[in-house]
Amino acid sequence: MGLDDKIKNAAQNLTGKGKEGAGKATDNERLEAEGHKDQSSASLKQAGENVKDAFKG
Repeated sequence: MGLDDKIKNAAQNLTGKGKEGAGKATDNERLEAEGHKDQSSASLKQAGENVKDAFKG
């Protein structure tokens, strides 16, 4: 997995955590759900990259 991919996934995860926190703080369920979605998406991408790495090694 390239360093760019790791950075992008980490950034998306952090963005999701920020959105989730902002949603909770402002009682905005839509923003909180969007944060969860971003985090889930980043986790799935990371898992896919880990599988690719496993087959390369």
